Amino acid sequence: MPKIKSLSNACKVSFSPDGPVSDEALERVRALLDEIRPIDVGLDNEAQIARNWNNSTRQPNGRRGRNGANQFTSPIKYLHIHESESFSMGIFCMPPSSVIPLHNHPGMTVLSKLLYGTLHAESYDWIDVTDPTDQLQERSVRPARLVRDREMSAPETTILYPNRGGNIHTFRAITPCALFDVLSPPYSAEKGRDCSYFRKSSVREPPEVIWLEELEDHQPPEGFVVARGLYKGPVIRR
Repeated sequence: MPKIKSLSNACKVSFSPDGPVSDEALERVRALLDEIRPIDVGLDNEAQIARNWNNSTRQPNGRRGRNGANQFTSPIKYLHIHESESFSMGIFCMPPSSVIPLHNHPGMTVLSKLLYGTLHAESYDWIDVTDPTDQLQERSVRPARLVRDREMSAPETTILYPNRGGNIHTFRAITPCALFDVLSPPYSAEKGRDCSYFRKSSVREPPEVIWLEELEDHQPPEGFVVARGLYKGPVIRR
């Protein structure tokens, strides 16, 4: 059986519409995701290009737009693999210097495997505030703590949870790279799991806290473009 189908079958019994059914089930999915290679999802050629990539082959960087999105690089491609009410699977193929801006995964558990390449990951978790000021509430500003700020190189798998592990994160591709995401449950605006985007706020007090400001109406930053790519791996049936 293809590895991607084994992963899908494990997801079907490990995830519910409310997320993972148990910690043990989540670890089974993680173990199978760890085994996925680019060739298992039709990305062997792209992975070879990434292995041969170096600074001398880099295209000139484009001008960065508001919130860090690069305006002139090739767009990020999303390869949709499968989605049900319990989980979704897909791959973000990122060209060098491209950025997935700061965003969240409300009420979701997310497993991410870097299939090939190198990227920089920056992630945060919210800090609870018992009595926020009116000014902060009006601006949709919340305090957060830094969870991760480092480079990741393939193969590496991470897990984030609804309230910990870096639920709000951003990625910047250093080389061509591909990030395989498994989300449980998947995004759903109807069920209160819409994606929100954030920027760092000008609020600086207290200095050890990072304040994040939500962008309006769940809209991504200017210049952020994701194109639909063609998934060339084994098809997952419902």
